Amino acid sequence: MKININIILVGAVTVLILMALSLFVVDQRQAAIVFQLGEMVSVKTEPGLYFKAPLMQNVRFFDSRILTLDTGEPERFITAEKKNVLVDSFVKWRIVDVKQYYNSVGGDEVQAKRRLMQTVNSSMREEFGKRTIHEVVSGERENIMTVLREKTDFDARKIGVQVLDVRLKRVDFPLEISESVYRRMDAERKRVANELRASGAAEGEKIKADADKQREVILAEAYREAQKTKGEGDAKAAALYAAAFGRNPEFYSFYRSLEAYKQSFKNKSDVMVLDPSSAFFKYLKNSGKGGK
Repeated sequence: MKININIILVGAVTVLILMALSLFVVDQRQAAIVFQLGEMVSVKTEPGLYFKAPLMQNVRFFDSRILTLDTGEPERFITAEKKNVLVDSFVKWRIVDVKQYYNSVGGDEVQAKRRLMQTVNSSMREEFGKRTIHEVVSGERENIMTVLREKTDFDARKIGVQVLDVRLKRVDFPLEISESVYRRMDAERKRVANELRASGAAEGEKIKADADKQREVILAEAYREAQKTKGEGDAKAAALYAAAFGRNPEFYSFYRSLEAYKQSFKNKSDVMVLDPSSAFFKYLKNSGKGGK
């Protein structure tokens, strides 16, 4: 009885080992190639559970997801103007033909990336050589990326790879050129700033001159109005004086003499030297007669 149990256990373990060696799973992110004694016998691209001959066959898996190839360091290219530019880019790609991919690059992702990078660089060199700096920086950037994707994809199909996108992350000048460009930009900005300051100063002087002109005009008009008013007042005063003088000339003369005395003897320190017979003392001389 014990011998039968041992045989059953051994048989069960053997079956499990054979099943483990015979079954493999391909998920939705992978594709697989089944080899028999080093020869490719089948390709599995659909997810699921598959069988293989144990010990005689082996399976190699490949990532079928979208992968990114980043250039890392910017590459230097020459434009149609013979100007150097630094270009930083990346490529989105994936394996679409596993059999062709294995036959072309041996299933080595490093070799596939090297092949893609060579194609991208060659296409960039060709496209940048036909365009100016302005066109590669902004004017035709989208068009360049479309052309690069089409050319790279055409070549990549030969190794079983599809190129989904080629993107230019950054297009810039080399450091030595960037410094000179920045200096020119700085000089241009300073020139524009100086022009604006000069224009502002001229406009300010114009406004100031106009304000001074308006001030002089206003002052002149005010002075004219003041003189006119003063003249009218003097005329009215003269008319009143004339009317008063016409009614009683003697009283008017007396009043004017009093005003003259008041102004002459305003301060105690005032001194006047006059002839006693002067007309100025006319009413002072006759002041006693009025009291009698």
